[in-house]
Amino acid sequence: MFLVAVGVWSWVIWPRFAVAIWADPRSWHGNTPTSFLWVHAVLIVVSLAIGTAVGVLGLRGWRAARKR
Repeated sequence: MFLVAVGVWSWVIWPRFAVAIWADPRSWHGNTPTSFLWVHAVLIVVSLAIGTAVGVLGLRGWRAARKR
């Protein structure tokens, strides 16, 4: 259950962080995205991928434990 909770937590927190980064004035130089935006975008994508993987592993483990 803990791993499933971590996966859900990732999908609750990181999209909200993405919205905040998008609105941050440091993310844009005119209409051009800055390295600040790109670094945080990579961080968000990787964190969501890891959170998803952890959540899926937790769900599979939980299902396997219930079958026993």
